[in-house]
Amino acid sequence: MQFKRVAALIVAAGRGSRARSEKGLKQYVPLGGDAVIAHGVRCFVAHPHVHFVQVVIHADDEALYREALAGVARDKLLAPVTGGKTRQESVRLGLEALAAHAPSAVLIHDAARPFIDAAAIDGVLGALAGAPGAIVAVPVVDTLKRAGREGRIEATVPREGLWRAQTPQGFLFDDILAAHRKAAASGRDDFTDDASIAEAYGMEVALVAGSERNFKITDLADFARAEREMELGMGEYRFGTGFDVHAFAEGSSVTLCGVAIPFEKSLSGHSDADVAMHALTDAIYGAIAEGDIGFHFPPSEAQWKGADSRIFLEHARDRVAARGGEIVNVDVTILCEAPKIGPHRDAMRERLAGILGIETGRVAVKATTTERLGFTGRREGIAAMAAATVLLR
Repeated sequence: MQFKRVAALIVAAGRGSRARSEKGLKQYVPLGGDAVIAHGVRCFVAHPHVHFVQVVIHADDEALYREALAGVARDKLLAPVTGGKTRQESVRLGLEALAAHAPSAVLIHDAARPFIDAAAIDGVLGALAGAPGAIVAVPVVDTLKRAGREGRIEATVPREGLWRAQTPQGFLFDDILAAHRKAAASGRDDFTDDASIAEAYGMEVALVAGSERNFKITDLADFARAEREMELGMGEYRFGTGFDVHAFAEGSSVTLCGVAIPFEKSLSGHSDADVAMHALTDAIYGAIAEGDIGFHFPPSEAQWKGADSRIFLEHARDRVAARGGEIVNVDVTILCEAPKIGPHRDAMRERLAGILGIETGRVAVKATTTERLGFTGRREGIAAMAAATVLLR
């Protein structure tokens, strides 16, 4: 981590009418023995690369705040500051208070996201090495519809490239403070998150793959989900493996992990014959006990002739999401004498990570020969093995 002073700014000044219960405001409602706000604050206080934590609260909530954080270590925790009428104003006031401490970077987080973890903080701080802003987000996997009049579907919105923003959202401190000041001076108060303010004033913001578990408590149903999360604890880890082989055929390239590699031959198969992506897809299906590619995409059906194997992997990813799970890590081993995999390994990892919506650091791609033994040793084709770990909650 390259920053000398990193601040965390926790926004807890909202009134949250949609999620209010008989116990009060959502950020102060008990969850697993602590107030909702305490879970996030404790995570930032405990992180070794966060140097101080500033919480923004409502003027009426000082007693609630003191009670909620009574058990949280105070060594990094600054005195709370009072927020404004909107989230945007509250963040700006928090940034103004932090300016006296001269942080080089700031992580802005919603108090209503109690399941933030160290990995998300690490990811954002790491991304800030290459961009003035970075946020955690998860790719959109559902089909999106735009509604017209009377609740009728007007259009289907392509989901390619769409992500759902979460927090923490990290920025170079001076840059985001300047952007907030410009927004306030212009009279604009319609920004829904800090990344949109950064974008509006010319800051580049990177995306870091987040987790479905890092959801925001917005309504009463979210409280029920949060309570289930606490009861389940870490959830259930599942492990799956996959294996596939494809013979060589005439051609001028092979596709492995979604990357086309120039070669003297191609691979033969009903789809695009991406043997590595097929093995990985089967590993994910195996982890959730939902069959294999042949079950979901029968080779007897002509529509899958020549199909991009990305379709199969996206389906396996979506099945995990439908089960309330997330893909933790994947590991692919390609067995062949040729072509050389090393020069393409990073591109393969990035391609798989992009499809799965996880960090590249959670994707491993390796290659080995079979010492000239068997059909791969005789250069008759390529085989691939894969493993996948899935967390079901």
